[in-house]
Amino acid sequence: MNQQQHSHKKKYWWAAAIVVILLICGLIGTKVYINSAMKPVNSAKNTQIQVKIPLGASNKKIGTILQDKKLIKSSWVFDYYIKTHNKTSFNAGYYVLKPSMNLATVVNKLEKGGSSTPLIGQKGKVLVQEGQTIDQIAKTVQKQTKFSAKQFLALMKDENYLDQLAKQYPQLLSSTMTAKDVRYRLEGYLYPATYDVSNLKNLKTLVNEMVAAENTQLKPYFNTMTKKHLSVQEVLTLASLVEREGVTSKDRGKIAGVFFNRLDKNMPIQSDISVMYALNTHKKNLTYKDLKVDSPYNLYTNKGYGPGPFNSPSLQSVQAVLNPTQRSKGYLYFVANTKTGKVYYSKTYAQHQKITSKLAKDNQ
Repeated sequence: MNQQQHSHKKKYWWAAAIVVILLICGLIGTKVYINSAMKPVNSAKNTQIQVKIPLGASNKKIGTILQDKKLIKSSWVFDYYIKTHNKTSFNAGYYVLKPSMNLATVVNKLEKGGSSTPLIGQKGKVLVQEGQTIDQIAKTVQKQTKFSAKQFLALMKDENYLDQLAKQYPQLLSSTMTAKDVRYRLEGYLYPATYDVSNLKNLKTLVNEMVAAENTQLKPYFNTMTKKHLSVQEVLTLASLVEREGVTSKDRGKIAGVFFNRLDKNMPIQSDISVMYALNTHKKNLTYKDLKVDSPYNLYTNKGYGPGPFNSPSLQSVQAVLNPTQRSKGYLYFVANTKTGKVYYSKTYAQHQKITSKLAKDNQ
């Protein structure tokens, strides 16, 4: 090989090396970009934003709508996520989403289906969302009706009114009426739905409708609860935790199984949702001091179910509690990847710590 040929060959290998390096950098950059786009637009912003998904909209079109509303970071990553996770097409309608939701949560909300009518921004409509607390519902009532949040919360504490409701719906409300240390006896019993309040004359009418809807939805399951030796209060308590801990129906069933496994072993449930309810606040990260808060609702320090539900759970979460899955695998711990929404399950604390540490490094 002469010097000129050697020089050309050397240049070729240098060029090839540069191409390989650029490809590697490109792949790393793409992965970093996708991981970043999976996170919430603003984890501290819980503002409700209504979006309308038009009939026949493609996934790309939906992604563009969500990006324009600043509910996701990238329409391209949205489309990529849909394809790689084999998500089905979404239904047209109105959806209420938040910038604090990660991409996996947004997709899960879209999969559930939207409303044919606007959910917020209209006087005369009160939307109770899955996972909302009575304090949050009170704020919605104040925004959408002539009644104040203070008036709504006062009704939630009106023992005479609660006794009347309990007589009307004994199967539904008997267990919450006898529970101790309950903040609101109707927490978890105000069914998530949209209520017409355009001609609302008093708050009792609205609450009656919410409780009646809850009774209608749960009535087919009362016998199952009795057979499983579970009170309505216990089912709704676990369902309210499952509602906030699980994104997919599959994970909800498995998470319910974890809770029952822990209860069977006389272990505290240790759900962060219980601590935030005890603190009456929402936090992305709880401190060690938070986990020690002195409250009967703190299921880190108290064993069992606690006083009662932590929010208004969906019927899907109730069904998950009544039909927990994979209990035989003995899972006692779970942790979710905040980027992807994927939930990891463990049988031992050592396994749980290992997974948690890895996720912490991956999400840095």
